[in-house]
Amino acid sequence: MDSRKSNFNDLLPFMAEKLGGVGLIDELCKGFELLMDRNKGVITFESLKKNSALLGLQDLSDDDLRCMVKEGDFDGDGALNQMEFCVLMFRLSPELMEESQFLLDEALHQDSDFTL
Repeated sequence: MDSRKSNFNDLLPFMAEKLGGVGLIDELCKGFELLMDRNKGVITFESLKKNSALLGLQDLSDDDLRCMVKEGDFDGDGALNQMEFCVLMFRLSPELMEESQFLLDEALHQDSDFTL
């Protein structure tokens, strides 16, 4: 998976900046729908391989695609549901994760400063 990470063009921080949080989640949901198996409602290795070119992932090897599914599969069913896919996309974007932590810290700090 590490070799795939080095080839992954991380556009999520750019998308988050341009679209905002809600817009980014909407785009991730659209990406999920493009990659999912229509009959099963989840992303399987097969559906990821079949549809990966739609998101510019055509250069990833079968092993990379399998690792992607395995890394995001929290419930162990061998596929990615929509939540698992979104979490995986954030995890694959270190810059976005750092920004998310900063925004969370800032929100918590503002909340602690708020008094009635």
